[in-house]
Amino acid sequence: MDIFNRNVVLAKGGIRENYRPVSDSSAVCGTSIPLEILEFLHPGEVYIADLNALQGKDPIDINSEIIREVSSKADTMLDFGISSLRDVDKALSIAGIAIIGTETGTLAIIKDAASRNPGRISVSIDIKHGKILKRDSEIPEDPFEIVKLLNGLPLKDLIFLDLDRVGTASGFDPEFLRKLAEASVHDVLLAGGVRGMEDLFALERIGIKGALVATAIHSGSVPPEVMTGGLEKAKNTDQ
Repeated sequence: MDIFNRNVVLAKGGIRENYRPVSDSSAVCGTSIPLEILEFLHPGEVYIADLNALQGKDPIDINSEIIREVSSKADTMLDFGISSLRDVDKALSIAGIAIIGTETGTLAIIKDAASRNPGRISVSIDIKHGKILKRDSEIPEDPFEIVKLLNGLPLKDLIFLDLDRVGTASGFDPEFLRKLAEASVHDVLLAGGVRGMEDLFALERIGIKGALVATAIHSGSVPPEVMTGGLEKAKNTDQ
């Protein structure tokens, strides 16, 4: 869920100002209200990007109460542009997992947050136009070097977020992701590019442990029941 001004919007290509209410194009639900979507789709786990906070739009707390309500009903990972330990504490006060992205966080904050909150921090390796988005010179340019630095930390998992592919159903580079998963001691999740069920099965085969999926759900390419029954249920259904 990408949430902006209390409503869910559909991400496309990482151009956040162009995101539109999900109900404008969804084939599976006619609402953009987060709690109504949650009740309709019944996901076991939710990823939330708070776009007001990520874009510095005032008031940045406009979505906090809604996120807290979503978190009370499903395991929730929250990305709202963490850039300090205070931000980490705030994120963990309203969601189960705090996501620190390379776009806004620093290596020092990642290390401190992980040591203070073992198993409750995810790191998002943010990519746009083929380059790591980062503000900290301590974070390497090479994603494999980032993985090596993070291997010794008690993180929940890593997210590989390719903003150019978000909402595009454009696929992914399986060989690159296979090598990334092999290099990491943490589970690796993919964000961006998933086209449908075959992609999810392919990711499972190469060692990617999960995917952030929105467009493929709302287009009907991935059936909503996969979010509650998982890939094993989908495989059994196919059989």
